Amino acid sequence: MGLVTGLLTFPVSAPLRGLIWLAERIQDQAEMELHSPTSVRRRLEEIEEARRAGEISEEEERQAVEEVLQRMTATRR
Repeated sequence: MGLVTGLLTFPVSAPLRGLIWLAERIQDQAEMELHSPTSVRRRLEEIEEARRAGEISEEEERQAVEEVLQRMTATRR
């Protein structure tokens, strides 16, 4: 990109680059929280409590645990 083009497009491109940077940071943080051991453990405990309280069936519990484990082991980008 040339100097003149850079100067002329700066008012439009700078906020856009900032927005993209911010979106990437938010995505990184969300992925970290999604894969954190604390978050996974808390979700598994919630599932177990729901099963004990009769809120979900044994099959629903199995599926929910499977989803949590798949999410936990999913490859990060």
